[in-house]
Amino acid sequence: MLLHGKVYTRREIEARVGRIEQIGGIRKLTLADGNENGSSVISVRTGAGLSFDVTPDKGLDLSSAAFSGGSLSWQSASGDVHPSYYDDKELGWLKTASGGLLMTCGLISAGSPGNYGGKSFGLHGRAHHTPAKQVAAEGYWIGDEYEIRIAGVIEETSMFGGHLRLRREIRTRLGENRISIRDVVENAGFEACPHMMLYHFNFGYPLLTEQSEFVFPRGSVKAVVDGVSIEGYDKWTAPAAPYQERVYNHELESAVDGKHEVKIRQPEFPIAAGLSAPIEVTLSWKSENLPKLVQWKMPGAGLHALGIEPANCGVEGMETERKRGTLVMLEPGESREYELDLTIV
Repeated sequence: MLLHGKVYTRREIEARVGRIEQIGGIRKLTLADGNENGSSVISVRTGAGLSFDVTPDKGLDLSSAAFSGGSLSWQSASGDVHPSYYDDKELGWLKTASGGLLMTCGLISAGSPGNYGGKSFGLHGRAHHTPAKQVAAEGYWIGDEYEIRIAGVIEETSMFGGHLRLRREIRTRLGENRISIRDVVENAGFEACPHMMLYHFNFGYPLLTEQSEFVFPRGSVKAVVDGVSIEGYDKWTAPAAPYQERVYNHELESAVDGKHEVKIRQPEFPIAAGLSAPIEVTLSWKSENLPKLVQWKMPGAGLHALGIEPANCGVEGMETERKRGTLVMLEPGESREYELDLTIV
């Protein structure tokens, strides 16, 4: 294991601590205040600077995330609100969206609310507000490496309304600043079912300041709303009130190695005791089943967030996807696999 700039064996580490959680690992918590009361959290520290919270009650999504004490993600004023408050009608999703490093949008629908097949679908689908089942959270040694694994199952189902099942696995390792997400979505029903999937990563201050730099994959950029300029899509600004959100579709060129990535560089990221250092955050994903990239730019006051959103769809809604001929349909028993990694250096 490489830890604190030095290579250790398992026994050398164990000789230096009373329990491994002295350095890093998993801790299970239950929140107990306001609309967060009863929400469960799995808190993870890698011992190398990266820490993040996984929320089993909200689709095993990632809430707060930090590096050396400085926040990487944007947090909604709603907090890690319990999913019992969720309103699935129209824009009700916005009232209980936690923000955080990742909000999963799907599994059947994502993007704008609308109607399809005689049914109504609210904003961004149900995944972010669906409690996981069969949740496992464990840390264990493999040789001289201490692995951290969180896994579970999220199901979106209703009578006569489709049945999609997501199996999620989140991995990291002691001594590393990396989060790996591996998802498999299968149609557990007996009829073809729409499947829209969008990974809504939310980055915020102090990772985002006027000094931040962005590197997007090669391709063209177009605003979702006609007439909106793309000028400044790759720049960040100080908070502005009011600010009208901007959403961009990135039409990506084919990835030579089968992966796309977005980099965020912060030359003056605060680390401790008034000090700062340059860091680079890279979000990469396997492009085969996530060929699209949506960007949400919202440097407003209070809503000061950048959304980087690998997806298999746009955000205009299910009916628009159907008309375009781009709506993904999963046949009974069919599945899709998704692979995403977040790395900090």
